Amino acid sequence: MLKTILLLTPVYVTLFWTLVLKTANRHNNDRARLFLGKFMFFACILYFSHFLFFYPLPQVYIYFDALYQYASLMVYPLFYIYIRLLTVDKKFELKKHYKYIAVPNLLLIAYLIGILFSPYEHYRALIADYENSPWNFLKIVLICMQLTFLIQVILCVTGNTILLKKYKHSAGQYYSDIEDSRIYKAELLNLCIILTGISSFILGILGRDFFFAEPVAIGIASLVFSTLLFAIGLLGNVQKVVNPSYETDSGVQPSASLATDQEMEHFKAEVSPKILRLFDEDKIYLNSKLTIRDVAQIVGTNRTYVSNFINTHFNQNFCSFVNRYRLEELERTIRKHPEYTGNTLAELCGFGSTDSLKRAVRTSFGMSYSEWRKSLSVQADKHQDNLNAKA
Repeated sequence: MLKTILLLTPVYVTLFWTLVLKTANRHNNDRARLFLGKFMFFACILYFSHFLFFYPLPQVYIYFDALYQYASLMVYPLFYIYIRLLTVDKKFELKKHYKYIAVPNLLLIAYLIGILFSPYEHYRALIADYENSPWNFLKIVLICMQLTFLIQVILCVTGNTILLKKYKHSAGQYYSDIEDSRIYKAELLNLCIILTGISSFILGILGRDFFFAEPVAIGIASLVFSTLLFAIGLLGNVQKVVNPSYETDSGVQPSASLATDQEMEHFKAEVSPKILRLFDEDKIYLNSKLTIRDVAQIVGTNRTYVSNFINTHFNQNFCSFVNRYRLEELERTIRKHPEYTGNTLAELCGFGSTDSLKRAVRTSFGMSYSEWRKSLSVQADKHQDNLNAKA
């Protein structure tokens, strides 16, 4: 009974996240999270096949083996495409992304052809006793699949790391919520897939026979993969697009830079005062979901102009610029209403949550929220003492 539960745990985890990622984000049209659901679906097939093999149910698994081999070759390319959707690609397009999944599909076709034209005894021997099975076309294809899997892990991890490093600062130029502007969740996602790849490689070296001889090892492996997959689902469900710059503003032509002197002069004279008025007078920063796209649309320009203006004149990215106003609002509110809780203050001052509020305080002042709030009390007491002394 325990063995069954442990073998099915990664199946339950991946099935759970397949449903959550497919349904919870459909309304928001979050293509990256929706695509992560595809990754979880193939992972679910993979670990259900594991269950059939190790339970064991050989009479059933023999019909799933090709699907298992295919799913194992699809998970890492799918995860790499997911990272691309977080960084450089707006949506999944077969004509653009086919090159990442072409090899798994070609190997699946070759494997199915090998099964079709091989004697049934050879195919069954390959599954039951890989080491001693006869050399034939089917075994050669299976070895190619195993080598491809190893190459995929290396390429996926390397590609993910390069993309996240390249676009790590892009989120701060778009989101105003300091939690959304940080990519540590995406980096943890990549770490989880690295650990999953390492674990798969170790299991491949040990071989299936080892796990039949050591049933405890099956339970440990299932728990490791279940934990890593649950972490991937949890992090992926909250991770926003790292580089939303591939989106275009409605009705506004995107620009890579402030192209001409005339455009720059127009921006300084007409647009920049509008931006400052939005923050100084209209307090647009109180919108916790504010993005640079919102600001650009209101003032009638594109994000590049707004971003360049903030970067050049304030030496800050968009997120830091907005949170500077929120922190000033926070300080004024605390001085006026010291009885307000963190949740109330976060809501009133434009922070998405108390976590965002605390993160903004620590980033700006280098101290915890409680320490900073205590320092405000000390300053207020000193100010009152000075007033009393003058009186």
